[in-house]
Amino acid sequence: MNAWWHEVWVTLQAEFADIGDASQLTRVTVRLVTAAVLGGILGFEREHKGKAAGVRTHMLVAIGAALFVLVPQMSGSQADAMSRVMQGVIAGIGFLCAGTILKNEEGDEGHVKGLTTAAGLWMTAAIGVSAGLGREATAVLSTLLALGILSAMPRVVKIFEKNNDHNDQQN
Repeated sequence: MNAWWHEVWVTLQAEFADIGDASQLTRVTVRLVTAAVLGGILGFEREHKGKAAGVRTHMLVAIGAALFVLVPQMSGSQADAMSRVMQGVIAGIGFLCAGTILKNEEGDEGHVKGLTTAAGLWMTAAIGVSAGLGREATAVLSTLLALGILSAMPRVVKIFEKNNDHNDQQN
């Protein structure tokens, strides 16, 4: 029975040997945590504004995208294989994003909702891919830019709308 347990132990060690040393463990951890945190930042902004896709959704999308590129990269995949993986992630996230887009019928014209949420999820996936590929600085910069767009642009649009309304009333 002792030999049997030893064989089980050796097999388990081999199965969990994809992270071989402290350097690789650190690299994987940093990339996945970076993806999770950056996705969470964008998700918090969306959840704070009452949108359906919030913190957890954005974090999972970012981690998933990072993992999809991290594992093949760790396995030594060539550039053409990585390109196909990224194409799959991009197309696959499109299906998730499509689920956030709704069309409401209001009178004669339809009103589409959820496009910004869909675009945000798509962006979150791209940020996750960046983090998964070890491009953490690019991922952080992209997150800051996206957060600025999601936070500041509605205010800028309101300012221009007020100015246009004021000018229309004067004319």
